[in-house]
Amino acid sequence: MDKLANPAPGFQRNPDKVITVEPYHGTVTVRAGDRIIATSTAAKVLSEPPYPAAFYIPFDDIDFGKLAPTDHSTHCPYKGDASYRSAQPAGEAGENAMWAYEHPFDEMVEIRNHGAFYTNKVTVEATPD
Repeated sequence: MDKLANPAPGFQRNPDKVITVEPYHGTVTVRAGDRIIATSTAAKVLSEPPYPAAFYIPFDDIDFGKLAPTDHSTHCPYKGDASYRSAQPAGEAGENAMWAYEHPFDEMVEIRNHGAFYTNKVTVEATPD
């Protein structure tokens, strides 16, 4: 195996950890109230038990005009550093509603340039093909 340029320390410590990223076959729509923030037929589903699966939507399918960057950030030893945006149409309830790993570790490069949303802050609807 080739040496990774930016390996995830989490996978180095816990090589049995399984995180899968697969294409979602259908349409994912994200709303804040009645305003659409994102709609995509190219979303990916990230599964990381025991956490609920999350839809990662390509940046090209997200209306960033309805999102405001925040200073909030988190670190995942498997994915990297996440930046956050608030869903402006949702007001205070939409604070830090979207997260993205803009520079993920090598093992999670599939989610680069994708954003995911908290389902308790906005409405995420998935309609299979």
